[in-house]
Amino acid sequence: VALGLYFPRKEYLENVYIDEPAGMPLLRIHALKDSHEEATHFHLCQNLIISRARSHENNWFQIREKTGLLYLSKSLDREDFNMLSVGNWMPLSKVMLYVFLSSHPFQEKECDSATRTTVFLSLINATAPACSSLTARQLCFTEMDLSFHIKENKPPGTFHQLQLPSVHHLCQNLSISYKLLAAEGVPFRYNENTTSVRVTQRLDREERERYELIAKCTVREGFREMQVEVPFLVNVLDEDDSPPFLPNGTDTADAVVEFNRKEGTVLATLTVYDADTTPIYPLESSRKKYTGTIITDDPWISETFRVEHIFDEIHFSPNGSQVRGTRHEY
Repeated sequence: VALGLYFPRKEYLENVYIDEPAGMPLLRIHALKDSHEEATHFHLCQNLIISRARSHENNWFQIREKTGLLYLSKSLDREDFNMLSVGNWMPLSKVMLYVFLSSHPFQEKECDSATRTTVFLSLINATAPACSSLTARQLCFTEMDLSFHIKENKPPGTFHQLQLPSVHHLCQNLSISYKLLAAEGVPFRYNENTTSVRVTQRLDREERERYELIAKCTVREGFREMQVEVPFLVNVLDEDDSPPFLPNGTDTADAVVEFNRKEGTVLATLTVYDADTTPIYPLESSRKKYTGTIITDDPWISETFRVEHIFDEIHFSPNGSQVRGTRHEY
């Protein structure tokens, strides 16, 4: 069964400091559904990948199967850091682990699911900095861009949480609040109680391919107030759901051939538009999608004439927003 569940991000980044306590929440990973009936189960089952050449058994990180919360299951001490870093002189070591998705509880060692996302953890050879020394940007947002991919025609669902679990856990004396600034009528909602962002309806890429919002964060400490804004981008991923269309409604063209035409002379043209897909690379895969045929029983015609197919990316503008598509010319 093809898995319908998918991750709205290809990768996640987070910092981990020495001696942070076991149980410390690090980041929340989200998944979106293909159909309402699906349940979501998250699973970590890979070793930690320290560099391309080395991996190590994961003794420190766990994920909550139902909620996608990644947390420290064991405090990372200096000895652990030295073991996981390339050499103990390094101030920082990057490790990587994979989070897998399934619509049913994971069986032991079931890690061949294609549906996975990558988590990059920067292990820092220092204890966590005091909250008062962090900038508003560090308190509000990680180093990740807030950029998401949501498939068209899929059910609504929560795909991000603005509040950073680690900061919320460590910096309880600070008040940190968020807002999502967006034009009227965009299909996204921010929930102040959970700080989560939800897509509220099925999206249609042929109507709009990209949404540009702004996440605004306010940090209050006593009478001091700091604000920071970052772009919040949603790209709509295409599903091949719209038929190609012909500008004048006809899918055939008559060619009239006069004598003494030179080789390479164009005798007839036919244009087909496809708002649904953009040219795919390698180009042969786009070329195979539609074929042009000369309709004849005469072998001489088949040998003497040929149909050439060229195509390029064009932009359609439904509702004033630019959507990419393809123009095929035969």
